[in-house]
Amino acid sequence: MIQKIILIFILSLSILIAKENKMSIYDFNVKDINSNEVSMSKYKGKVLLIVNVASKCGFTGQYEGLENLYKKYKNEDFMILGFPSNQFSNQEPGTNAEIQEFCTLTYGVEFDMFAKVDVNGENEIPLYSYLKKEASGILGTEGIKWNFTKFLVNKNGKVVDRFGSTTKPSAIEDDIKKLLN
Repeated sequence: MIQKIILIFILSLSILIAKENKMSIYDFNVKDINSNEVSMSKYKGKVLLIVNVASKCGFTGQYEGLENLYKKYKNEDFMILGFPSNQFSNQEPGTNAEIQEFCTLTYGVEFDMFAKVDVNGENEIPLYSYLKKEASGILGTEGIKWNFTKFLVNKNGKVVDRFGSTTKPSAIEDDIKKLLN
């Protein structure tokens, strides 16, 4: 009986320690569009919308909606993080400099953009591995299905939702407002 109590105590303690040591979004480093290392801890206390983006996609027009959301809520601790990816039908073939120029000239993008990355597969960046584990897609699948998949993260760094490519940025606005309040 004593052994069972000790075993239960040890298991409970292990679970508590594991939960406390769980990684968070703030444990990752990424490269910005200019290839500078950025710690995700820079975004502590902000609501984040993390999006894999592409310049030659049927959903590219969502840049406009993303920028509108950013401008509307940037002074309320909200940030959008754009991660270009060329993994879906080669719809982001440009260099980081070309991507930045396209986003700035075409959509006036001011939210934070990052270096082109893989969001699926053996070369996916660790941040996206984490995001996909925290918020699975349709039927529990983890893989990103297409460009403009969006992850919503609260001010404590918890991934609270995932939205597919067809979800327009404006459709997420109420979710963002709830997290900002």
